[in-house]
Amino acid sequence: MAFIQYETEGQVAILTIDRPKALNALDSAVLKELDAAIDAIDLNEVRCLIITGAGEKSFVAGADIGEMSKLTKAEGEAFGKTGNDVFRKIETLPIPVIAAVNGFALGGGNELAMSCDIRICSENAVFGQPETGLGITPGFGGTQRLARLVSPGYAKQLLYTAANIKAHEALRIGLVNAVYPLEELLPAAKKMAAQIAFNAPIAVRACKKAVNEGLELGMDDAIALEEKIFGDCFETEDQVAGMAFFLKKDKQKGEKHAPYQNK
Repeated sequence: MAFIQYETEGQVAILTIDRPKALNALDSAVLKELDAAIDAIDLNEVRCLIITGAGEKSFVAGADIGEMSKLTKAEGEAFGKTGNDVFRKIETLPIPVIAAVNGFALGGGNELAMSCDIRICSENAVFGQPETGLGITPGFGGTQRLARLVSPGYAKQLLYTAANIKAHEALRIGLVNAVYPLEELLPAAKKMAAQIAFNAPIAVRACKKAVNEGLELGMDDAIALEEKIFGDCFETEDQVAGMAFFLKKDKQKGEKHAPYQNK
C-alpha cells in the first residue's frame, strides 16, 4: 500500500497512516487503503490494534481540503459516506482499537480517533473540528461521536467555534485517556495493547460488544444485553481455562500460607 503501513508484534497490530508530506490527511485513496487494511486484519491472530500517524507532527490533520474543494453536493455526500463506512468498520471491529495520537488530530483526524475504543496522545497533540470555518459540517461522524464522548455542550462549543484544543484540555474533558511525551506514546500504546491481548480474547470482545451496543439502549434493555453476553461466555475455552487457573493459583496460595502443623 502507498499510504498505510501495517505490522504485527505478537498479537498486537500497528497500523500507521503514512502520508507525512500532507500531514497524513485523508483523501479517497487513503480511505480506500485504510478500508482494505482493516478488512485484511487476521482476527484469529490479532487481539488489539493500534492506529497512529507517520512522523512527529500529525496523527491525521483532517480530510484533504484540496480534494473536497472540488466536490459537488452529491459527491460531498458520497465522500462523507466513504469516511463514515470506514470509521464505523473500525468502531465495530471485534477487537479493541487504540488511537495513539501523535500530533494534529483535526477534522477527519479527530473523527478517526473517536472511532477507536481508547485514545491516548502525545503532549504536542492538537484536537478540533474546524469544519464550520470551511463552510461545512463534520462528515465522518464528528457531530455524533464528540457529543457522546464529552458532553453535548462542550461538543457544540468545539463545533460552532471551530476552535482547537491542546492535549491536556482534551484529557480534562475526557476526549483522551492519557497524555505522554511524544517518544513515550507508542511504547505506552504497545504496553496497553499487550495488556489487553494478555486477557481472554472472547471476554474482551464481549466487553466491547456490551459497551458499544448497550450505549444505544435504555438501561433495562442494556442490562438484559449484558446478561446475555455474560451467559455466552460460559462453557467457552477461555472461561473454563481462566477460572481453573485462578482456582488452582488460589489453592496454591492458600496452601503456601497455611499455618504450620507439627506432626
